[in-house]
Amino acid sequence: MMKTKYILIAGLIAVFASSCREHYTTYDDAEYVMFADTARVYAVQQDVEYISIPVVSTVARNYDRTFGVEIIDKGSTAIETVHYRLESNTITIKAGELRSDVKVHGIYDNIGPSESLSFTLSLVMPDALEMPYVGRTTKVELMKSCPFDISGFTGWCVLSSTFLQTYNPYGSYQRLVHTRLHPSKKNTIICENWMLSGYDIEMVFDDSDPLSPMVSVPEDQVMSDEGSFFGMTHGDDRILVKSSQMAESYFYPCGNYLFVWTTMYVRNLNTSIGNVGNFYTVMEWVSDEEAQRLINEGMAH
Repeated sequence: MMKTKYILIAGLIAVFASSCREHYTTYDDAEYVMFADTARVYAVQQDVEYISIPVVSTVARNYDRTFGVEIIDKGSTAIETVHYRLESNTITIKAGELRSDVKVHGIYDNIGPSESLSFTLSLVMPDALEMPYVGRTTKVELMKSCPFDISGFTGWCVLSSTFLQTYNPYGSYQRLVHTRLHPSKKNTIICENWMLSGYDIEMVFDDSDPLSPMVSVPEDQVMSDEGSFFGMTHGDDRILVKSSQMAESYFYPCGNYLFVWTTMYVRNLNTSIGNVGNFYTVMEWVSDEEAQRLINEGMAH
């Protein structure tokens, strides 16, 4: 969902990987100018002044080249001056260079946490410079990326899990879980009584990519005994948990909730007995007042 979506233009990878001041002969030295991506998601961050949308050329020239940049209103959901503004309506590819950038200032305070807004830009240039099948436009999607504060993922949260739905026939697929910061591990929380009272697990947050903030569950953590969910013992009476390879797990710093895919498995004397399965869990943090209300209503915790 939050992975960067883009379509790279074939044949230009060598251009991007090398110095813009070097001369390249491509497409029989034909000159084409285009946006590097025909569509891409950009993070709008509170402490980042602008985002850069690259415009590239297949060849360098010994003179400056200036082109207009216009906004195509049709199909746009982002509003100029409300959600974003262009720094300039022109770009210049300097002499000897292959790239310039359209600078877009995202208006952070006007973009909602769950909004994905988009608009289309088009280059104003002679038709002869438009590459066939690529065109002169790009779709720009803006996504708000809030500053990461791990304390927002501590306290009470409502957990909803397909594991509890499958293996907890006498209860609910939901429970109230309390989390706290790990005392010594960075960006790590401890989920107390995660799937069952008496069994805590750790989760690790990675915010290095603002468009894809990930969460992981270190392997070989004991999440339950077997009897509580299976009614019998297959291995050493421990159900273990780790991040699933089936799908990515991620969190939302703007909304203080996460989605995690996990694999539950069983061993006996360190020998694998087998996987219980892959399960999907949602955790959404709530206020102390909301947690107390849910406890009064009988939610397990």
